[in-house]
Amino acid sequence: MTDRRNAPISSRRKPKQARSSDLVAAILEAALQVLAKEGAQRFTTTRVAERAGVSVGSVYQYFPNKASILFRLQSDEWRQTSDMLGGILMDTAHPPLVRLRMLVHAFIRSECDEASMRLALSDAAPLYRDAPEALEVRASGERTVQAFMREALPDASEAARAMAGELITATFGAVGKQFSESPRTDAQIVAYADAMADMFCAYLQSLPPARPKAAAKPKPKPKPKPKAKAKAKAKSRPEAKPKPRPNAKAKAKSEAKTRRPSPA
Repeated sequence: MTDRRNAPISSRRKPKQARSSDLVAAILEAALQVLAKEGAQRFTTTRVAERAGVSVGSVYQYFPNKASILFRLQSDEWRQTSDMLGGILMDTAHPPLVRLRMLVHAFIRSECDEASMRLALSDAAPLYRDAPEALEVRASGERTVQAFMREALPDASEAARAMAGELITATFGAVGKQFSESPRTDAQIVAYADAMADMFCAYLQSLPPARPKAAAKPKPKPKPKPKAKAKAKAKSRPEAKPKPRPNAKAKAKSEAKTRRPSPA
């Protein structure tokens, strides 16, 4: 049985003609207006169709339900954020910490500019939070951050890089949302982004390099077994040279001396 929470919620069909693309754009624009006015709880496909000036059937040709409309709005916002994330963090023309500072400023500015829509979409998040498309978007962002951390922290351990990436990502989501909930001036946005960037940069610079792996100790030579030890000891002794055998003449002379009688 298919898990409804993990079922795809993408659009039913893709517009192929300019006329169809214009219809989808009108539906999405109307959806944004309904969402801003009514909120996620009162958001319905019928209200979207009325605002767009089309029939409900026309909406259902491209979006099977209201969750798919909301997810399309959210995925478009995610795509913009993902493009901004990758475009800034992967731009090797600037040093890593400069890129991180640029990202903080761009992200906080974006959060404040689109705060009302983000707030409404966050209320609808339970409708699509566990959808495969949502999981893939998050995974793509995580891969971008991990690649950046490998470049920014080449000497840190893999665990330290992973923790730094998770901490910065979580801080972006929580602090950015909280800060953007109230109207902010340009000066406030710049000051807040500067402070947040200073915090991130100081944190990354404070991470120690990974400890070098300890050199492997040489294995001790195995002690020889008793038999082997005896053989080795015997081999180490110099071989005894055989005594030269006396020749026949010397032997006869020696025997004659032994047989000579003693004097009376």
